[in-house]
Amino acid sequence: MKTHVSAIYAAIGALGLLLAGCSGGSGEPTAANAGNGKDLEVVSFQGGFGIEFFQKAAKEYEAKHAGVHITVTGGPRVWEQLRPRFANGTPPSLTWPGWGMDYWALIYDKQVFPLDDALKTPAADGKTVWKDTFDASLLKLGEYQGKQYELPYHYNIMGWWYNPDTFAKHGWKVPKTFKELVDLCPKIKAAGMAPITYQGMYPDYTIKGFLFPWAISVGGIKAADDAQSLVPGAWKSDAFLQAAKMVKQLRDSGFFEDGASGLSHTQSQTDFLAGKAAFIPCGTWLESEMRKTMPPGAKMAFMLPPVVDGGKGDPSAIMIGIEPWIIPTGGSNHDLAIDFYKYMTSLDKAKQFITECGTLTAIKGSDQVTLPPLLVEPARLFRESKTVYSIQFDTWYSTLGTESKNAMAALLNGSNTPEQFVDRLEAAAEKVRQDKSKPVHKMTH
Repeated sequence: MKTHVSAIYAAIGALGLLLAGCSGGSGEPTAANAGNGKDLEVVSFQGGFGIEFFQKAAKEYEAKHAGVHITVTGGPRVWEQLRPRFANGTPPSLTWPGWGMDYWALIYDKQVFPLDDALKTPAADGKTVWKDTFDASLLKLGEYQGKQYELPYHYNIMGWWYNPDTFAKHGWKVPKTFKELVDLCPKIKAAGMAPITYQGMYPDYTIKGFLFPWAISVGGIKAADDAQSLVPGAWKSDAFLQAAKMVKQLRDSGFFEDGASGLSHTQSQTDFLAGKAAFIPCGTWLESEMRKTMPPGAKMAFMLPPVVDGGKGDPSAIMIGIEPWIIPTGGSNHDLAIDFYKYMTSLDKAKQFITECGTLTAIKGSDQVTLPPLLVEPARLFRESKTVYSIQFDTWYSTLGTESKNAMAALLNGSNTPEQFVDRLEAAAEKVRQDKSKPVHKMTH
């Protein structure tokens, strides 16, 4: 069974759907602030999955509920339109404001309803308790101080990708350990390919694709929990130092694609798909994001990052991130917002979302469909994992998040040593510890 992530988690950013909230104060939604009960505004981040699925679901819901009118709108930078609306108290009824919105600032400011009472009510099937329809390890990601503020819809799994046809052609074995990776890389270079490329303009990909998996592999999940919980000294622990040294080893050995530090996510992913590199770290959104520009016949397969021989970490540990929905306190018609989201999270709709949009959802049993081929292995690894974790420190503490990206870029381009890298992160964590204006989150497994 999975080791549940902390009771205090937030969502990672990437692709999804916005939900906005209900009118009233800072407590649970009640009938007293339900508005006219008939109109619902849903605002959605419009990423790789679009918003058409949700618009069609709104029409279906309207057909089942006489007099109800639901509007679903969105955009690729929808948080820019939503920030002033939250500021002036006129947010939509149901929203996922996208990765550019600071969810935690809204939660601290009591602009998001806790939904614990709603989760105790029947789900859309009228039989199951709504809370029990969600995967518990994913639902935990939306808690803060023991209350549920965010509800997951679809989720992403972070890992590495490779081309199975290329590996079969050359007789290469997919590396399961870092030693096997290091031994394989010269063979890849001899075949005229870069062993590894990465999204250098966005260092969070390598923080999640290299740093944390290897720190966990070296020191166990506690190493990551302590760092995200701001335990003094955790960021410069042996686990993170060894992970940084592994990155340096790959760089110094010439195993990264030349110029990768200056590549955007789409540029590096295009190079990978064109066969210029054998591996790339990325989430399960990769195929959806690159679908329109994917070369004919391009193949991809998913794997977990190679682990450290003799490390303390669980080799099945898997990193995920949810796409969360929230109900703002300044919106209207909370009962309708909750009921529509219940409809969206029904098993039938969740299965439909997987087959139509090509990503996994947080609803139990939703993966019991004919999965898109590229999701079969990620779904299997998630089901069989004993440790599910998520990286949240960068959303909890923006200054630490920014410094971690800057430090990671410096490590990758060689301007920082591993020792300087971990010292920078520990110093940034100490500044956050000294800042009493924001709460400290605790993460445990």
